[in-house]
Amino acid sequence: MNINFQALGCRLNEAELESWASQFMKFGHQVTSDSADADIVVFNSCAVTSEADRKSRQQINRLQRKNPDAKLVVTGCHASLNSEAVKDYLGVDMVIGNADKETLVDRLLEKFNIEVVEDAKYVDNTLFLRGRHRAFIKVQDGCRYRCSYCIVTIARGAERSRSISEIVAEINFYHKSGVQEIALTGVHVGGYGSDKGSSLYILLNEILARTEVPRIRLASVEPWDLPDNFFQLFRDQRLMPHMHLPIQSGCDSVLLRMSRRCKTAEFSRLVERARDAIPLFNITTDVIAGFPGETEQEWQQTMRYIESVGFGHIHVFPFSPREGTRAAAFSEQIGNSTKKARSKEMHELAATLKRKELEQHIGTWASVLWEQSINGGQWLGYTPHYHRVMSYNNDTRASEISQVRIDQIGDDGLVLLNLVANNSISVELN
Repeated sequence: MNINFQALGCRLNEAELESWASQFMKFGHQVTSDSADADIVVFNSCAVTSEADRKSRQQINRLQRKNPDAKLVVTGCHASLNSEAVKDYLGVDMVIGNADKETLVDRLLEKFNIEVVEDAKYVDNTLFLRGRHRAFIKVQDGCRYRCSYCIVTIARGAERSRSISEIVAEINFYHKSGVQEIALTGVHVGGYGSDKGSSLYILLNEILARTEVPRIRLASVEPWDLPDNFFQLFRDQRLMPHMHLPIQSGCDSVLLRMSRRCKTAEFSRLVERARDAIPLFNITTDVIAGFPGETEQEWQQTMRYIESVGFGHIHVFPFSPREGTRAAAFSEQIGNSTKKARSKEMHELAATLKRKELEQHIGTWASVLWEQSINGGQWLGYTPHYHRVMSYNNDTRASEISQVRIDQIGDDGLVLLNLVANNSISVELN
């Protein structure tokens, strides 16, 4: 069987695809990067916003039209929240809710009478087939908190942490397969171990002690549940000096309506601890524009706060009311024109802050994981701080790490440039 995997949305969806792909290859089947060549297409959908719902529906239609003969399996948050409707979509053969994702491979084997090749000899290159050079490792699922706007915690359910031994074994497996960087992901990564008497701090210590993968990265982590000494872990240079810490608003009265557990003063202390421990530690974030009841004064307070913290990158989301959440029923919903204007204002601030962040790295040397070759010799990769780098004179290959000098910022203000020939040093990896 040829099986194609598609995902929309979060890194957790990507991590799940990687796990399923490995299992299918272990059973003697092939993973294809083109859905047109597939016998089975698995789509891991998203529903974090109304726009994500729309894109999920759109992608299901595209996949069906591109390969109407393939068996189409839909899972993920859109499928979980709209299971009966998704079953009726044209071409959908099977819907698997989030609660049943752990058994997805077994369900497909049974549903479509797929043969299992015992002791199949295979090379797990699913990441590279999909153009990925960073493995996302699912450490937990679900969330015990209920932010008033969030549909994902409803779609994903209660917190469930994987065992440390399972996580360590998966990391070692990917490293053995040639992966040089892993990223830990989940719905509430900071709450890892709440159901097992463990913690994210303990998990990271164990990963550092029991694996040799050169680069360990954290995906999005809610800015609470982190102990005061958490950032001391980053003195081990295998932990990348970047964290995505969603603030959502820079105004405490809005954060209260959002039911967020971290207020602005606490967030500022968290950022201070990170930057005290590791100079130039890159903090990125999410901001919601136009939350119900948000006054112009509250919005301007958010603008001032975001500027004062100085984020390296900001994901800006206009508020999207999701049926089933408390915020969808709040009075004083903000009009679309105001949400659009506030989003534009925050995007402009984000661009200014990103350039300031990148300017700090000009003239320094950075260890870059190279991921993509473009335009006959130019390479794109990422620094430990998760800044994108383009090199014009770099004799390298995908998934190789080398040291390069950062010469300037690209005209778009989004990428760092390595321009001068021979301004690179290979890094030997174990």
